[in-house]
Amino acid sequence: MSDNAPELRASDADRERVADVLRDALAEGRLDMEEFGDRLDATYQARTYGELEPLTRDLPVGAAPVPRVDMVKRAAPEDQPWEGRIVGGDGSPTWAVAVLSGFQRKGRWTAPKRLNCVAFWGGGEIDLREANFADREIEINCVAVMGGVQVIVPPGVEVVVRGIGVMGGFDHREDGVLGEPGGPRVIVSGFAFWGGVGVERKLTRAQKQELREERRREKLERKAGRRELPTPADED
Repeated sequence: MSDNAPELRASDADRERVADVLRDALAEGRLDMEEFGDRLDATYQARTYGELEPLTRDLPVGAAPVPRVDMVKRAAPEDQPWEGRIVGGDGSPTWAVAVLSGFQRKGRWTAPKRLNCVAFWGGGEIDLREANFADREIEINCVAVMGGVQVIVPPGVEVVVRGIGVMGGFDHREDGVLGEPGGPRVIVSGFAFWGGVGVERKLTRAQKQELREERRREKLERKAGRRELPTPADED
C-alpha cells in the first residue's frame, strides 16, 4: 500500500494552502487572471488530495502535498472541525412529507439519525451544509413517487447511496467518495418511482461569499499592480 493517499478527502486548510500558491503565481505573472480564476474555482470545489495536486503541478512550488496515511490517522479529534457539529440527541423531526406540495430542511438544524422523506407529486430539499448531526452516521430514507427529493451535502461528508429507482433514479455521483477524518457519513436510501432523488455537494453560503470576496480582492490587487508599473516616461 502506498504511503500517499490521493483519494483521501482534503480539508479546508489544504484548499487554502493551494489557493495561497495560486495567488503567489498570479502576483508573479505565472498565471493570468482567467487561468487563476479557473484554478481557484477548482481548488474550492476539490474534494480529494488527488484533485488538488494537478492545480499546482506546473508551478515552482511543485505539486500540492498529499499527507501520509499514518499522519491522517494520528490527527487528534480536537483538530477536526466536525467535532462540534456532531451533537448527539434526537435531532429534528424524523419525517418530511410533501403531497402535491413541498418541504425544506435547511440552515441551522440538527439532522436526526434517520430522516424519512416522502414526495408524492411534490418536491423536497434536505440541505446539510449548515446542519449539525445527531450522530456520526445518519440515514436519509427517500420515497419519491412522481416527485423528487434533493439532498445537498457540504465538502467533507462521506455519502453512500443505496436507493433503487424504477422508471426513476437515484443520483450516484457522490456515492463512495471518502469524507474528511472525523466527518459524518450520510446514507441516502429509499425508492423512486417516476421520480428522482438527487445528491449534490455544494459549498456553504459563507464559503461562496468568501470565494467571491477573495476574487474581488485579487482583481483589485492586480489592477493596483498594473497602475504601479513604471511607464517609459518615468524611466527617462
